[in-house]
Amino acid sequence: MIHPHIADALKVPDLVRLTDGLVLLRFESMKIYSALAAVRRLLERGTVRPGQTLIDSSSGIYAYALALACHRYGMRCHIVASTTVDAITLAQLEILGSTVEQVRPSRNLKLDQELRVRRVREILAERPGHHWMRQYHDDVHFLGYHEVADRIAAEFPATQLTVVGGVGSGASTGGIVERLRTRDPSVRLVGVQPFGSVTFGSQDHHDPEAIIAGIGSSIVFDNVRHHLYDTVHWLDFTHAMSGAVALLREHAVFAGLSTGAGYLTATYEARRHPDRLHVVIGADTGHRYVERVFGRHSEALDPAALKPVEVRGPQEMTMPWSRMTWQRTPCPADWKESAA
Repeated sequence: MIHPHIADALKVPDLVRLTDGLVLLRFESMKIYSALAAVRRLLERGTVRPGQTLIDSSSGIYAYALALACHRYGMRCHIVASTTVDAITLAQLEILGSTVEQVRPSRNLKLDQELRVRRVREILAERPGHHWMRQYHDDVHFLGYHEVADRIAAEFPATQLTVVGGVGSGASTGGIVERLRTRDPSVRLVGVQPFGSVTFGSQDHHDPEAIIAGIGSSIVFDNVRHHLYDTVHWLDFTHAMSGAVALLREHAVFAGLSTGAGYLTATYEARRHPDRLHVVIGADTGHRYVERVFGRHSEALDPAALKPVEVRGPQEMTMPWSRMTWQRTPCPADWKESAA
């Protein structure tokens, strides 16, 4: 196949068999699927017009995905970037024609996220013709992952599946599993969170090295559909790093920190449920994490010696790794009220 644009080629994931019970869904940059489908649908609806400026905040891979989608469909792109966005990504965004501004350095990722959203609102007040993509809240971002789910279903027919992935904005895990469950309601979903994320109630636990910005949140994301998740894991930085290093060492897969956290989680879940095939989402490559993660590989722990503490509720969780059976429970109303 000859692709009309590089984004169409980059979006397609590879399925990599790691063990009998574990398959990696490896993306070059996962959110390209989401951004392409979202921009295309918004254009079809007439919500946006060719040449209009699309704006959003991002800690990394969504910024790159939106820049590619704008390049693909002839749109302008403005990114309010996190302080964690690396120089390689910034350079690509600028060369692709995006305008980029980073918020001032902050004490933690919670403040960084709040500053980015505040800045987006300021820009929209100044330039009402810009369209806010709202990757965290607009369910148009679910659409691209339906195609991913169809591929998984076609590849593994009549197979008991468990999907394991970082929760993040909720669109990837939610979009894939909602689609898969239209065929098989028994498909399980295991969400992975960093400590400190409000999404599943770990905001009172602080990990001083937490840089897994893409799978957690300091604010409520409307695109997270809590009722889809069967189980939730919370991991600290060291455990996520150990998973990423182990994935490279054992399977030669160079992937990002959220993939490392997912791999460690999926390995544990596969031992508990050997009758199921676990598909772990690998959102991006490891290039952004060379210094902060892979350059510290000597500090990685032995995954075989690690296991989570089983908890009955978020109030019982403890670092460095906790696991809870969520049982497809809706988001408690008081969580949204307290976060607001």
